[in-house]
Amino acid sequence: MTSHDFKRSSFDSCVYFKKNSDGSFMYLLLYVDDMLIAEKDKGETRKVKAQLSEEFEMKDLGPAKKILGMKILRDRKTSKLYLSQKGYIEKVLCRFNMQSAKPVSTPLASHFRLSSALSPQSDDEIEYMSDVPYSSAVGSLMYVIVCSCPNLSYAVSAVSRYLANPRKEHWKAVQCILRYLRGTTDVCLQFGRTEDGVIGYVDADFAGDLDRKRSLTRYAFTIEGCAISWEATLQTTVALSTTEAEYMAITKACKEATWLKGLFSELNEKLQISTVFCDSQSAIFLTKDQMFHERTKHIDVRYHFVRDIIARGDIVVSKISTHENPADMMTKSLPITKFEHCLNLVGVHC
Repeated sequence: MTSHDFKRSSFDSCVYFKKNSDGSFMYLLLYVDDMLIAEKDKGETRKVKAQLSEEFEMKDLGPAKKILGMKILRDRKTSKLYLSQKGYIEKVLCRFNMQSAKPVSTPLASHFRLSSALSPQSDDEIEYMSDVPYSSAVGSLMYVIVCSCPNLSYAVSAVSRYLANPRKEHWKAVQCILRYLRGTTDVCLQFGRTEDGVIGYVDADFAGDLDRKRSLTRYAFTIEGCAISWEATLQTTVALSTTEAEYMAITKACKEATWLKGLFSELNEKLQISTVFCDSQSAIFLTKDQMFHERTKHIDVRYHFVRDIIARGDIVVSKISTHENPADMMTKSLPITKFEHCLNLVGVHC
């Protein structure tokens, strides 16, 4: 395959693409030694495989069934495609001896109030925790989040803050997450065909970090109603109000939206991001109205770039009710009914 056949994406170094004469696209996704080829014309796919085989030692495994530990399932009758990590999750449960644990309905129960000052550590507790594979368990859970489980974002984000000095209560929280996985090993992302484009949802939990009082930013982006990008992270500065926390969260989400918009415009000109939804009307006003300057001049300048993006019309930020905002499940523990509703909104099916 000659170098001019495929163009490397300027937004993602693992993505290569070329535009065919009929206007359709062929995509080649490469990560280390794993590769996926997506093309409507099977003849073109075979041709590319043959060209690649001439230059590289490779093995054709046929229609994609697995990639990076994720299983690819298809339901052609309903035009659905699923990504599942069932095998990996089962291995994780066995590794930490939780394969027979009693399942729970949510990843982190509301009674967990994790902090670094839960109680003084006794000698017995120090000795007990020295034998607990806390870091290993959290690391394994992080891979589940990255690939297929945005529903674990809040819980794993919470336990990952205590890797340096975990205590028994922190380990109990990790075990709670594993118990949730025990009952949801069949969880998967469902992709289908709808008229929806790329839509973002953002939320913040004011002063959600009990140790340093920093707020939590959570966002999720969906395409065709299924999550494609999500993040749960602590804000780098302390917000002085709920509005300020939501404003900084919107800025973070709009940065991701800008990157996604660039990627999709490069890969398919017809696919554009239309809206980022937020449930804070005051924060939305803040992104548009310079009259708030006197009350927000202490906010880091880098957060204000969102005003330029919105003024140019690159991204539209709109109000959505908290009940319909799936990012809510990534900021706090929710009742099971609301949690399951949020899962449906981002295409996570158990």
